[in-house]
Amino acid sequence: MKRNRTLIWILGLVMLPILSACRKDLCYNHYAAIDFQLNWEQEWERDYGAKHPENWDASKFDGTTYDALRPERPEWVSIIEYSDEENPEERFLNNKGGEVIIDGSSRKSFLLYNGDTEYIVISDIASLTEARATATSRSRSSIAYINERHPNVRSMNPPDVLYAAYLEDVPEVKFHELCHLPVKMQPLVYTYVIRYEFESGQEHISQARGALGGMAESVYLRNGVTSEESAIILYDCKVTSYGCEARVRTFGVPGFPDIYYGRAAGEAAPRPFSLNLEVLMFNGKTKEFNFDISDQIANQPRGGVIVVKDLKINDEDALHGSGFQAEVDGWGKHEVVDLPVHAE
Repeated sequence: MKRNRTLIWILGLVMLPILSACRKDLCYNHYAAIDFQLNWEQEWERDYGAKHPENWDASKFDGTTYDALRPERPEWVSIIEYSDEENPEERFLNNKGGEVIIDGSSRKSFLLYNGDTEYIVISDIASLTEARATATSRSRSSIAYINERHPNVRSMNPPDVLYAAYLEDVPEVKFHELCHLPVKMQPLVYTYVIRYEFESGQEHISQARGALGGMAESVYLRNGVTSEESAIILYDCKVTSYGCEARVRTFGVPGFPDIYYGRAAGEAAPRPFSLNLEVLMFNGKTKEFNFDISDQIANQPRGGVIVVKDLKINDEDALHGSGFQAEVDGWGKHEVVDLPVHAE
């Protein structure tokens, strides 16, 4: 019996190094990992002097509070891993974050953005400096004033809610290590609350839609800077007791280096910004209103409140009509909306 115990003890000593050794082809946990801890900055507008948070009056917006306009967190996030040695690699996480297994042999950079969007195209993702988001196209024939002020530009749908974060030069993570990495997901799309206030005649409005000219066509995911190219945002409006209202998402003004991404804004060249409202009356006629809102955009480059007042519809125009007008074609389902296509 004593001899058997001695033999077992000797065999244990021999097997211990074999059992405890970690071989790459056998060890199930032979990897490096990063625990991405996502924090969401749910801002719908940025304060560049308008001071909406301090001065917000919910009674002017049908009881809607400032915080009620904040965007929700998305359902999931795409993580693009960049390194000098390999092509970009894409992974996915839920909106709380989680662990991602990586090759810990080199320093890396990571680009994160939510991919659960319908009216946004992500393009040039293989190039970190060129990766951008652009809204899908949409066309409307009845915005002559906007087209004249913003010639040769695209008209687009309002973009979906979009967040992003860029982590530059993340240190190497060794095998068997778990690196906890806090990540601030910042918004790249902001909301303008647009109010069309009527002095008279709003009771004649059946439907309404609008256009916002001069907004950025796209935004770069790495740094939140908007493209120099401008676009026209087309949207539908809600008919209210005072006229019409719309909540319009945009990338903000063109060529803007967002200070919230660590870049100071310099003096920008003057640009025109235009607003349109087209209403369909119950008698079948349409009426159009156009405005220069460059002064209102001046201190609201990333969302805010736009108000135009003293609009009128004469009873004579609203109460007489054939009931059918050729110019109403293009409303609702007849408007051309391009389907989104994911671009690599």
